[in-house]
Amino acid sequence: MKRLIAITTAFLFIATAPLFSQDAFKNGEWFKFRIHYGLFNASYATLEVSEAHLNNKPVYHIQGRGKSTGLLSLFFKVDDDYQTYIDRNTGKPYKFIRKIDEGGYTKDLEIDFDHRANKAHVLNKKNNTRKTYSVPNNVHDMLSAFYYIRNQINSEELRPGEEMRLNMFIDDENMDFKLVFLGREVIKTKFGQVATLKFRPYVLAGRVFKEKESLTFWISDDKNKIPVKIEADLAVGSLDADLEAYKGLKHQFSIIMK
Repeated sequence: MKRLIAITTAFLFIATAPLFSQDAFKNGEWFKFRIHYGLFNASYATLEVSEAHLNNKPVYHIQGRGKSTGLLSLFFKVDDDYQTYIDRNTGKPYKFIRKIDEGGYTKDLEIDFDHRANKAHVLNKKNNTRKTYSVPNNVHDMLSAFYYIRNQINSEELRPGEEMRLNMFIDDENMDFKLVFLGREVIKTKFGQVATLKFRPYVLAGRVFKEKESLTFWISDDKNKIPVKIEADLAVGSLDADLEAYKGLKHQFSIIMK
């Protein structure tokens, strides 16, 4: 269960590209996901986009929140807050915030990205320490990557078996995140039948996940590229996440049949 909300976001990251078209989302977009851990309705997570300014730069402020609910919250508390500030033109992150409490496992980090110098400045607020790390070009954090790739996926050009990569920086390390496009699938959701694109990322096995291929996720095959379903086999148990509610979409949600 540790890193519960990170699981629901990190494995949605799909591809890198030189441009940021701003076609998939807009100010005011909001998602709510229902997360199941085994038989438990474990928690809800939300993602919200708003316009803001950071150091006099126009940015999108994106916040992801997650909390445990029901019986699970009695013995395993989850209270997570993820935030990123991304450039409205390039999609690159300027600042990332990760403040989590997952069953007593806590983190309180702020990461400032210097893309010109290829550096990430990490403030650990738990022990008030600062460290600087070298990062590759076009690096992203957990949330910025998700919104970046939504603007880069060209579903007409995707072919089953195609591999895609993304440079990510998580906490204190760089990751070369790779995933594979599995194909197209129509799935049942609470909103009706939805045409989706199916992906499988390669993740670190052992600490959280059973195998390198323990994750599968589906995003809507329309202009929004909405995450609609996630399945994960964890080191202990399994996790499922489903889109529960949404508002503020830039394009109409394409539903085949209600």
